[in-house]
Amino acid sequence: MRFGFFDQLPCDDTQSERQRFQDILAQIEVGDRVGFDAVWLGELHFGRRSSISASPLMILAAAAQRTQRIRLGTAVTLLPLHNPIKIAEEAATADVLSGGRLELGVGRGTAPIHYLGYNVPQEESRERFEEALEVMLKAWTQESFSYQGRYYQTQELSVVPKPLQKPHPPIRLAANSPDTFTIAGRLGTPIFASPLINPPDKLREYLGVHRDALGSEVRQDVALMFPIHVSDSRQQARQECEASLMHFFKAAGERLKPLSTAPVKSFEAFQQVLERLERVNYDGVDRRMGVFGDPAHCIERIKALQEEFQMDEFIGYFNQGGLIEPATVRRSMELFATEVMPHCR
Repeated sequence: MRFGFFDQLPCDDTQSERQRFQDILAQIEVGDRVGFDAVWLGELHFGRRSSISASPLMILAAAAQRTQRIRLGTAVTLLPLHNPIKIAEEAATADVLSGGRLELGVGRGTAPIHYLGYNVPQEESRERFEEALEVMLKAWTQESFSYQGRYYQTQELSVVPKPLQKPHPPIRLAANSPDTFTIAGRLGTPIFASPLINPPDKLREYLGVHRDALGSEVRQDVALMFPIHVSDSRQQARQECEASLMHFFKAAGERLKPLSTAPVKSFEAFQQVLERLERVNYDGVDRRMGVFGDPAHCIERIKALQEEFQMDEFIGYFNQGGLIEPATVRRSMELFATEVMPHCR
């Protein structure tokens, strides 16, 4: 099993944006040094308390200059919001600058404010996503290409630079809504998923849908994200991370609340997510999906999660909410890498 860590870089009113960028770069340096396989950064917009990671590819390009071996991933690039030619250029540039370490996670996103802010009709998100992915693959793998879609058109275009990895950087699709698991299977792509979105019983069901859609020719590759904090005891872990964790769920509920009346059928499942966010508490998160405690407890918990979900990559969200002191976050990562990871690979 591989091990990565995730951040979407929330920035509270008491924090400076510059310092938060420095925090994540330092965190990535720690991950590179202690043996994490990958870092994954989210893309979110128009909500400082939720995220200032509006351009994860730029952050990863900066991190590439400070690191040697860790894979650098987006989780995820919101394709419907952007011109796919521009994303193809920027992703290829990041791949070259990192020496071929880019992992491109892609998805549609769910927050209505993203689509309003970028003036993109949210009901077009699925079709725009599929066209954008086709355009990017052609841009990377063909010297020149033409494309005639509903939303994107081009004639005899040569896109440079080309990615260092051939034929292109690995692509991973965010699968959260039920139909997306089927789409990812049909495309034959590895997936991200999270029990933060779908409860464990539904997640197991949807992973089966993805497996069936892949067919027998393609091996399933699943990366799952879980909230995590490693400390000297269960009590100390709770003391260090509870306030930040609850801050995250409150901000997430505020960001997704407009989905309760969204007309987009494929986002209906997120109304159930909103209902769960209203009831969330630390004990429930700890019981259902959290990895909080001393190294011995975390080893036991991760082995149980692996038995339940058969994941290929465990992605830990170490500072969910962004309020944990940076030194405490780095210590948690170091404890995880030295005392937990070796027992769970």
